[in-house]
Amino acid sequence: MKALITGAGGQLATELLASPPTGWSVEAISEIDLDIRDLEAVRVAVARSAPDLILNAAAYTAVDRAETESEIAWSVNRDGAANLARAATEIGARIAHVSTDFVFDGQTSRAYLPGDAPAPLGVYGASKLAGEIAVAAEAPGALILRTAWVYSPHGGNFLKTMLRVMAARGTVSVVADQIGTPTSATTLAEALWGLAVAGASGVHHHTDAGVASWYDFAQAIGEDGHAAGLLERAPVVTPIATEAYPTPARRPAFSVLDKTSTWNILGRPSPHWRSAMREVISRMPVSS
Repeated sequence: MKALITGAGGQLATELLASPPTGWSVEAISEIDLDIRDLEAVRVAVARSAPDLILNAAAYTAVDRAETESEIAWSVNRDGAANLARAATEIGARIAHVSTDFVFDGQTSRAYLPGDAPAPLGVYGASKLAGEIAVAAEAPGALILRTAWVYSPHGGNFLKTMLRVMAARGTVSVVADQIGTPTSATTLAEALWGLAVAGASGVHHHTDAGVASWYDFAQAIGEDGHAAGLLERAPVVTPIATEAYPTPARRPAFSVLDKTSTWNILGRPSPHWRSAMREVISRMPVSS
């Protein structure tokens, strides 16, 4: 069996490429090699690769820039996803597509179920929701997996940003009234592979277990980063309100995702986010 992974070089694609199940070969393709917004180019690339499964880890994820770069966000997150799904269907391949907690508005006090009504607050969430709809229309058996707060040792993410700022300043102020769940790209890759191999379809959720604010996440990064030798001293982390850190894009205040359907298919829960984060930190190089 063969899988084609889009978004090569990104956090998730890197972890997917490193963890294929037994019996699977993988090919990863980057945005430099394939512009997923170009349908004919996608058709050629997919036909040449002839995969049994496409894992779409390509996306426009600059949440704030999306408010002013909406055309790019829509063309990648909706049109690019639709192109991949169409090309997959044309050759009889399956597709697994990754989406986001930003499809919800955060106006609830319980974990969001896959079937809950989406209500995105900004361009990023709206374009990702449109991508979900387009993929499902082009490939009715598609797997759509929503996730949140993804980080890894690779690329740009909150974990690496916090470590850099903490090392430089020794203190940082972080929003404490936005609640969700940090997710290791490693556990996300494992879940996506597991669901795809199991033949899952429809919308499912995956994050690591537990709940945190961005402040909680940052506090844990500081503590564990110091313990692992990534920081010379434990930083001071100060909680602030969303209003004290205005951004171009609105973010959901509460975006915890219910993972029950995913856990049932995989036969196991996700690890707690704190233990998953420690595993990622253990793989990060200590500065000399």
